[in-house]
Amino acid sequence: MFLTNLLSGFVLSGIIAALAFWRGSLSTSGAIGTVIVGTLVFSTGSITWAILLVTFFVTSSALSHYKENVKAPLAEKFQKGHRRDLGQVLANGGIAALIAIAFTVIPHRWHFIGFIGAIATVTADTWATELGVLSKTPPRLITTGRRVPVGTSGGISRLGVLIAFCGALLIGLVAFIAEFSDTVFWHRVPFIPQSLWLIPIGAFAGLLGSLFDSFLGATVQGIYYCDFDHKETESKIHRCGHKTRLIRGWRWLDNDGVNFLSSFAGSLIALGIYLALG
Repeated sequence: MFLTNLLSGFVLSGIIAALAFWRGSLSTSGAIGTVIVGTLVFSTGSITWAILLVTFFVTSSALSHYKENVKAPLAEKFQKGHRRDLGQVLANGGIAALIAIAFTVIPHRWHFIGFIGAIATVTADTWATELGVLSKTPPRLITTGRRVPVGTSGGISRLGVLIAFCGALLIGLVAFIAEFSDTVFWHRVPFIPQSLWLIPIGAFAGLLGSLFDSFLGATVQGIYYCDFDHKETESKIHRCGHKTRLIRGWRWLDNDGVNFLSSFAGSLIALGIYLALG
């Protein structure tokens, strides 16, 4: 059964990766990463896990193309563009893939809860990044409340936080609906009221995880300065082609690392909420 699930996951994730590559949402390495992550998640044998991953991927890819012309001037601040590479795919889906592996070895409810938290976090963060920059109100640094330019790491706005919550809430809703459909309609198992807790778990774990992402961005993520263009950036090489210098944060911690750590934090937060609810 495991090999069948693995093969099915490989084929399905391959199709999704190919379509995303054709659309311009993934680079070659990103497509490979998507196949790896998708295969591992689909191998759990649960359609619910697969649906959550696809929900994140489809919505995030769609939003990355929304108002591209408006968001284009902000691209110089970011380390990478909307065409996701291997690093970005693993940063967003790595924790989810590791949890899927753990679930395959030793199945436990905790794994699914942690998976929801991880996916909800990266969904919330991606939604906030793609749509929060469109806010008409300048963002504030999450640590001090000081107003900062749009696109600054660690900057948050009311619109961005609201959108992050909506993205996380969607994952919670999809988790509940998918599990409800899988258990009640497919396996004919009586409805479990506790399944309703998946909605707030996804919503709040995702929101808090995305805020943790902003906190890391404001405190320890490596931020650089281009002396040629006099602009801050997440990249060691600015888009103008000149080398930049580190002005704050840790040199080894880039945006991919921040996303990976925040998704891990989101999974732990989800588990904490789940245990607190009993």
